[in-house]
Amino acid sequence: MSGPSCVLDIHLKADLSSGTGGKYGRMFPTLAPLQCDERDLLALGKAGSAIDLTADDPAHDNPRIAAGHTMFGHMLAHDITADRSLLAMHASLRRIHNFRTPALNFESLYGLGPSGAPYMYDADDPDKFLIGADETGAPTDLPRNRQGRALMGDPRNDVHGIIAQLHLAMLKLHNRVVDKVRADGSALDQVFAQAQRNVRWHLQWIVLNEFLPLTAGEEIMADIAAHGRRYFNPAGKAFIPVEFADAAYRFGHAQIRVRYDLNGRTQAGVYPDLAGGRAIPASHVVDWRRFLALNPAVAPQASKRIEAHVAHTLIDLPESVVGQTPLPEYHSLACRDLTRARALNLPSGEDIARHIGAKPLSPDEAGLREFGWNAPTPLWYYILKEASVRQRGERLGEVGARIVAEVLHGIIQDDPTSYVAADPAWRPVLPSAAPGSFTLADAVRFAIA
Repeated sequence: MSGPSCVLDIHLKADLSSGTGGKYGRMFPTLAPLQCDERDLLALGKAGSAIDLTADDPAHDNPRIAAGHTMFGHMLAHDITADRSLLAMHASLRRIHNFRTPALNFESLYGLGPSGAPYMYDADDPDKFLIGADETGAPTDLPRNRQGRALMGDPRNDVHGIIAQLHLAMLKLHNRVVDKVRADGSALDQVFAQAQRNVRWHLQWIVLNEFLPLTAGEEIMADIAAHGRRYFNPAGKAFIPVEFADAAYRFGHAQIRVRYDLNGRTQAGVYPDLAGGRAIPASHVVDWRRFLALNPAVAPQASKRIEAHVAHTLIDLPESVVGQTPLPEYHSLACRDLTRARALNLPSGEDIARHIGAKPLSPDEAGLREFGWNAPTPLWYYILKEASVRQRGERLGEVGARIVAEVLHGIIQDDPTSYVAADPAWRPVLPSAAPGSFTLADAVRFAIA
């Protein structure tokens, strides 16, 4: 089965001994794990439960975050986490492995480069990515083999058609930057390396200066800039905390809409309409003006608010994504998010809130007593409820924001090749709509121009 790591079978594991990344670790190693019954978790996240959102409603739209940022967030996750092991109940951190480098260097985009992965690059111009075409011949798809499999650095970016097309936009961004580097007079043997660095640095800039302020809030980013990180300070080898990978950063699952307006002509759900691993037809080509603020005349559709609701298309995932499962509940991404956290002995949301000095949600705010829940709140669910109750679902609450902001900020700051470490005075050089700014919309606009 090939699919996103977040939907791998949660009851099995493989003891992996090698990989390019490092082990996962804990951000709050002194906190005790939440004790709860798996049956309660499955009841909370299954199809037909209160978490199951069957239709889009303007009341659930997030005016703060456009739909395209959700897809970018998922790409970031794929770039820094890739657990190819299969998790067992109470899995040991010694037996799971991160096959991604815990640094935001966009290896999911570049793979092993033109020499290590030549099938991803243009044989006539190896500094550039190979671009695919739809049935009309337009360059609007990833390059694919004859069975429809995308030739790319991370197959999870082809799990559905919207994220696949954002990956394609990033390929085109690199190719445009190659043209710019050449026009600026770069030495021939330095073109790829300089273009790759420019793309990485511009995308890192977007994470620190747009994505995190939108998602976690301007206040926490200002606090980290002024006082540093308080809880994520790896000593020695870098790692990704399981509190981030298996709970906090999965807030993005709640941002997915039930259906998307792809281009003014076609509406589709992520599953099954846009299931990946196959060519993208011309009718499903994304008009990015409907996902990001590219054009003032076209308002982009919003992401969903961050709240304890998940689109039904993710609550009833097709077998092509999850494989055959022993229980129907394992078709639900919400169930998988909840049970993975239990498998990894994550603490409750209330315990982390108290640990960082935040005011924990009350039982009424957490909203689980009506389901007969007597235990504290699972971390993933807590983060969704905290965002909803404390921030109207427009951004993360204090626990979620602290985890997400410190980890993403940390892996950029601690990477010696990032712009923050290598050249703190660097500023974006690509065209932007507003002077002194560079956004995801600017990157996509430049890529597809």
